[in-house]
Amino acid sequence: MNTNKLLQAEGEFLHKHPDGFASPGLVAVGKKHNVGKMVEFTQQAFNKKAFANTEEVIQNWIKVVSRSSMVSLFEKPRFKEMASSLSPSNKAKFVEGLYQQLHGNEEKGFNAILDILVENKMTKWSIITIVPAYFKPKDQVFVKPTTAKGVIKVFELTQLDYKPKPSWAFYKEYRNQILAMKEMVSESLSPNNAAFSGFLMMTMEQV
Repeated sequence: MNTNKLLQAEGEFLHKHPDGFASPGLVAVGKKHNVGKMVEFTQQAFNKKAFANTEEVIQNWIKVVSRSSMVSLFEKPRFKEMASSLSPSNKAKFVEGLYQQLHGNEEKGFNAILDILVENKMTKWSIITIVPAYFKPKDQVFVKPTTAKGVIKVFELTQLDYKPKPSWAFYKEYRNQILAMKEMVSESLSPNNAAFSGFLMMTMEQV
């Protein structure tokens, strides 16, 4: 990791926005993404008790993907069609994977979801990371391919080989390094991990 570049990015960003994401201009931008409302909805929709109803979890999963500003418009209808058309057994596996990802064995859950996505030709980083990113906004990260590739290159992150097909090994290491970077800069740059990734994205071309 190139710490100097990270600190340079922090300095330039705070020069323009002294209060970080609490600065007036960025508050307005933040409202467009509705992260607070998405976090609230996701934490209610996917608490442990909610998983007693498989179909309801599927429908709420579709809602999160459909409403999220971080998921591409192209992927939203594809996910809705895929999730709705799964067989009852695959819906159960898909939902159990999400339960494990949020409340149990993260790696097991990640891979269970991935298996269903692979089978249905929808292996997208956005789909497999969006719910955790809202459910635990300060612990999990959303992987947007263009941002992830740019962060790895610009900030010279090591031990990370990005591939279009999601993998637990990449996710775990990428998350570890993003969280480590977050600890090195002002807390005002990371009201949540989505905002911190936004800070990195906005400053990549300046360092």
